[in-house]
Amino acid sequence: MNTNDKPQQNHVHNKRTISFGRRLLYYFARLPVWLFFGILYQTRFFDRNNMPSEGGVLVVSNHQSYYDPPLIAAGIMQRQLNFLAKKQLFKFKPLAWLIDQLDAIPLDIDGIGFEGIKISLKRLRNGEAILIFPEGGRTWDGEIGEFKKGSLALAKQTKSTILPVAIDGCYQAWSRENKLPIPFGKIRVIYGKPIKYNEIKELNEEELRELVKTKINELFQKIRFK
Repeated sequence: MNTNDKPQQNHVHNKRTISFGRRLLYYFARLPVWLFFGILYQTRFFDRNNMPSEGGVLVVSNHQSYYDPPLIAAGIMQRQLNFLAKKQLFKFKPLAWLIDQLDAIPLDIDGIGFEGIKISLKRLRNGEAILIFPEGGRTWDGEIGEFKKGSLALAKQTKSTILPVAIDGCYQAWSRENKLPIPFGKIRVIYGKPIKYNEIKELNEEELRELVKTKINELFQKIRFK
């Protein structure tokens, strides 16, 4: 094997230091999420152990609701996720403090967002895990939409593993048409088998999007109506 084809090696001196306080806040934040969604939505998680315990991971999911990020993160016990958050969210100071403490990456969706991409690349190369929604926004009908061009480029650029995830029930709980959530439904989250860099390195962008979308759709159908 050519050395250039080997997965990205993470060097200790490149590692980003996350304070103990931030780690503690992140892990304790799981408790209210588990309680809230467990009581109101009978939430169940499937195949959570599919999350790799180390190395750069791009966690890729369909997007139904504002509920999706905390739910997907709550189901992963092995490690901490990084989130992409709209820059506009940082304008509201109490929320800005919270999402900053949770290591959110500011994303300028009105522009090209070079800074957010730069930070994301650095964190993946440092062996961290980042959650993205390649549809670019919440679904209008509960189904999986088209993936945006370039949405999965981070994985190939950093030679990271892709973890496909599917979520269902969040659209019924809080769709983009509803101003307020509707309680007492059912939510299901499933984590697929990791897709290693060696499995995607020869694929072009369109082939990669199609592969990951197919994997997520298979997971989506598996948990539907459970």
